[in-house]
Amino acid sequence: MKGGKITRRDFIKTLPVLSTGFLVSCKLYNQFDILIKSGIVYDGEKNQISVCDIGIKGDVIKAVEKQINSSADIVIDAKGLVVSPGFIDIHTHTDIELLINPTADSKIMQGVTTEVSGNCGFSPFPLNDQQYRDYRDEMNRKYGVSPAWHSLNQFLEQIEISKPSINYLTLTGHGRLRSYILGNENIQPSPEQLRNMKELLQQTLEEGSFGLSTGLEYSPGCFATIDELIELCKVVKRYDGLYATHMRNEDDTLLEAIDEALEISRKSGVNLEISHLKACNVNNWGKIDTAIAKIEEASKTLPVHADRYPYNAWGTSLTTFLPKWARTGSSDDIIKRLKDRKTFKEITSYMYKRANRIGGWDKIMISRCNSAKNKVYEGKTLAQCSEISGLEPTEFVKKILIEEKTDVSIIGFAMSEENLKKVLKCPLVMIGSDGNAISPKGILGKSNPHPRYYGTFPRVLGKYCRDEGIISLLESLSKMTAMPAKKLGLNKRGFIKKGYYADITIFDFKKIIDKATYVKPHQFPEGIAYVIVNGKITVKNGRHLGTRAGKVLRK
Repeated sequence: MKGGKITRRDFIKTLPVLSTGFLVSCKLYNQFDILIKSGIVYDGEKNQISVCDIGIKGDVIKAVEKQINSSADIVIDAKGLVVSPGFIDIHTHTDIELLINPTADSKIMQGVTTEVSGNCGFSPFPLNDQQYRDYRDEMNRKYGVSPAWHSLNQFLEQIEISKPSINYLTLTGHGRLRSYILGNENIQPSPEQLRNMKELLQQTLEEGSFGLSTGLEYSPGCFATIDELIELCKVVKRYDGLYATHMRNEDDTLLEAIDEALEISRKSGVNLEISHLKACNVNNWGKIDTAIAKIEEASKTLPVHADRYPYNAWGTSLTTFLPKWARTGSSDDIIKRLKDRKTFKEITSYMYKRANRIGGWDKIMISRCNSAKNKVYEGKTLAQCSEISGLEPTEFVKKILIEEKTDVSIIGFAMSEENLKKVLKCPLVMIGSDGNAISPKGILGKSNPHPRYYGTFPRVLGKYCRDEGIISLLESLSKMTAMPAKKLGLNKRGFIKKGYYADITIFDFKKIIDKATYVKPHQFPEGIAYVIVNGKITVKNGRHLGTRAGKVLRK
């Protein structure tokens, strides 16, 4: 610059600075980070779907209007696609999986943006010193990882460090609470022990737990009386939490189990969710109408709902083939009973009766073993396993439970398709996968899980909504978004509204469908175009981008 004038050379030197500043100013000028245009939007609030635009800035929805003409960094053309709040999986068992595979592939790829875990009485907290050692050893053996927590707060801090792709919240498992104080024994708590359980539950609720879950078919939950559960649920009620129950029975005494769950809600005032509502075994299929009627009648005076996955096969532990008394104590205690000739004879009688009630050994499939030598049995029925091993079915069950230290998962084909449709149609039933966030890759892809892990939400939308017309699109989406958000009391999630978090799933209703099968479960669904979590595009055109924008949600 000479005499206050800019020379040609000086002007050229300023061009890079000017151009950079121009680009920065353009970026700042854009009103939105993401603009979704012309989508068929279900906002969760109204009983209708309308074509409109959605503007997102940061992790929040800033505008929902008929037409938005402002600029954005990214514009998504959603014409012809359904734009929904991100799906909330109300019933899952995900915990340590998010430390092994934070991208949560099996869930995010089917449109799930929020995972609700700690169900069926199982949670990885709170842990006393012995529980911690046992859990650490089990996780090390199964996955090669060593958990480093005792409390819920410490556990959630680990999840936050892992930066998962999905939002995560959890309930407190009653089984873990009970074993913390009483061990895995068939005993009743003294007044002092019950007080300790209540204080421990209160601590988890203050640290962010959304409530309490029970697994009353499993040890040690099955040893609890209704009075114990009512007292614990009174604590949950004080914190406006949820009580989710895997009931005491889902077959021969299903109706009595529903009565017990309703009585707990009635006497404690707790917000009740009946887990995976079903009637198992042919002789009980006729009870489903009465079961639904009981829940609907109770809902007139009680805060009661249920959840269900869209498959007619259940998944659980092979230890359910043992009578409750045989499941008492540690894994070593159970194995000791299996090895005792006299005791095993009594167990065998129970095994035969259970297999007959289900419909035979060919109705039960091994879905997961941990040891390499037993992987050959995954995906095969107990009848096939018996033939392969050359052992009578009860002897095979004994062998594999001992070799796998009682940690074997099974799938049972014992439910009615007609009943499934009745449950899905019930206006009080939400959609929950009862599955974990896993991946086809790595150690989590080496088992043979239930297909619900990968296909639950697309299956409801594709098979039962679009193809069979069992429930409408509005009903389906409500069961996946607004209903669970309200049930849980989530803060600004489950709806597409200005000021709410930008958790959004965009899909092609003409194409969406599950692909996972019982034999080949590690398959992603089709038809999911985009998944946005807290304002970040995580899935685009059916491909996981590796984005990890999920948050830990505390009550």
